Amino acid sequence: MLPGVRQLLTASRHKGPPSQPHWHSCNAETITASALLPNNLVLRMTQTRRPIALFLMLSSLHWLASSDEVSAVNSGDAPKRPVLQPKETAPPQITYTLKNLQGQVCVRASLGVEYVVRENKKKYYFNLDPGSTQATGNCRKQKAVLSLDFAGGNLQFTFIKEGDVSYVKTITGLLMPAPTCKNCQNKTYVGIVDHEKLFKAKNGLSFQCKSDITLILSSNLKVKLMPMQIQAFDLASGAFGKEVECWEDYNKRMIPIILGAVAVAVCLIAILTYVLVRERRGRGYEQL
Repeated sequence: MLPGVRQLLTASRHKGPPSQPHWHSCNAETITASALLPNNLVLRMTQTRRPIALFLMLSSLHWLASSDEVSAVNSGDAPKRPVLQPKETAPPQITYTLKNLQGQVCVRASLGVEYVVRENKKKYYFNLDPGSTQATGNCRKQKAVLSLDFAGGNLQFTFIKEGDVSYVKTITGLLMPAPTCKNCQNKTYVGIVDHEKLFKAKNGLSFQCKSDITLILSSNLKVKLMPMQIQAFDLASGAFGKEVECWEDYNKRMIPIILGAVAVAVCLIAILTYVLVRERRGRGYEQL
């Protein structure tokens, strides 16, 4: 029991005023307990209303304790889960770096990441938030691992250095989103792309792709990388090396050039055909 409450109960049992050392502001008729009530509420108790006043005061203290308990429960940090969105939006792009034991940058990646979840024949999307994502991993002479960790999942790249080239061999993804409806259960989506030679580039060069790259990690989980520039090993001063263009960007760049060249060739052929036909007709008229 609180000391103030104990003193008030003691005062209620005696007919006379409480002892002076404990209550300097009290007299024989009234007791003031402003410090124990919320909002500086002052309860003045008379000798005839002491039981009622004590009951009200104890109820107020119980209410305060209950309110504090509820506030403590509501303010507790609940586990955060990624929230899936029904519509697709472009993810923000940010640069992540990983350093070795010597403090040198051994992996550098600039990209935007979008998770695509398929559930009940519907697609849901989650964009990686740079503000809540941390780059972890390790670097060795022939192998490096970059993991983008966030609350509710991660995306991990495993780089391999083989001779004069480097590439990504394995990509694993994990996503534990919040349920998409009230009665839905929590689900975990896991996927992997393994035994591949993705984003291959010669040592000292970086792989760049401005087009969207879609990786199918499992039947219900995909990851989109857009746009992306990535490099492991041999980063001079921690900066990207010269870019190696991806096939998608090459096609986008070359197809218009090829179509333009074909169109010019067709026009030239049409003009030459017209000139030749006109010359032949002119010769025929001269003979007549």
